[in-house]
Amino acid sequence: MIRVQNLSLTYATDRGPLHALRDVSLQAGAGEVVGIVGESGCGKSSLALALPMLLPPNARITGGTIRLGDRDLVTMPERDRRPLRGPGIAMVFQDPMTAFNPVLPLGRQLVDAQGNLGLPARDRHTAALAMLARVGLPDPAAVMGRFVHELSGGMRQRVGIAAALLLSPQVLVADEPTTALDVTMEAQILHLLRDLRRVHRGAVIVITHHLGVVGELCDRVYVMYAGQVVEEAPVDALYHAPRHPYTRALMSCDPAVLPGRVSPLPTIPGRLPDLTILPTGCAFAPRCPAAAPRCATPPPRVTVAPGHSALCHEVAA
Repeated sequence: MIRVQNLSLTYATDRGPLHALRDVSLQAGAGEVVGIVGESGCGKSSLALALPMLLPPNARITGGTIRLGDRDLVTMPERDRRPLRGPGIAMVFQDPMTAFNPVLPLGRQLVDAQGNLGLPARDRHTAALAMLARVGLPDPAAVMGRFVHELSGGMRQRVGIAAALLLSPQVLVADEPTTALDVTMEAQILHLLRDLRRVHRGAVIVITHHLGVVGELCDRVYVMYAGQVVEEAPVDALYHAPRHPYTRALMSCDPAVLPGRVSPLPTIPGRLPDLTILPTGCAFAPRCPAAAPRCATPPPRVTVAPGHSALCHEVAA
């Protein structure tokens, strides 16, 4: 469905180009759920915005391709990309409160989103009602008449998912779909996404910092650090045999794997590097317990097993 190859992206800043993505490659096929994980600042949301080419004005793609089927979204003129947003690739934004127009009823926005289908307004209204019911919202007709601020966080997230699915996209990108939700709402959204996986045969890309979400939903996982994919693996392999030191550090910080009540909670020491000044070697080396002199040089990408690779000198040794 979608294939990203060697994608590099920079943001223009007062201190020079910030290298948000560096040679990122990934793919997601029909009926597959792919997870992208990493701590804040690793490039997850930049990748999410790059996939449908919804980048801010100061962003520039400096290399690589994003292929939706046989079409490269990077080199395609904007007038040709626009019809692909929705039926080709759709996005569930991180904050549904700001993803909708606050002065228009949600129903009107859902009806207008289907404008390119050439259907009468009555049919588009019926389709929006049906989709709101499908994502589990009680009384869809009432929701159609409400404004975004009148809904709870969980209801807003469901409307965001409904809006993304209205045009039956080939690829659905969900950026932090459970952010800012309480535990009950998070469980409901995960249950909804699992149900949608059974009926939505497109590719789904879930971007999150929550390892539990990955374990619940995904088939394969890409771990990002400092704008790079440092490990790619099937979800079971990642949980049971992580190879990159950063992946192991992330796993050790997950409260779900702690042996009991621990104080203070484990953390990864140090901080992400300044991406306006690219490191000459491994970006994780200053925080890595396995760092060695060889880490001052760029690490190789090592295939550990079919579908499982890591960007690390230690793995190559």
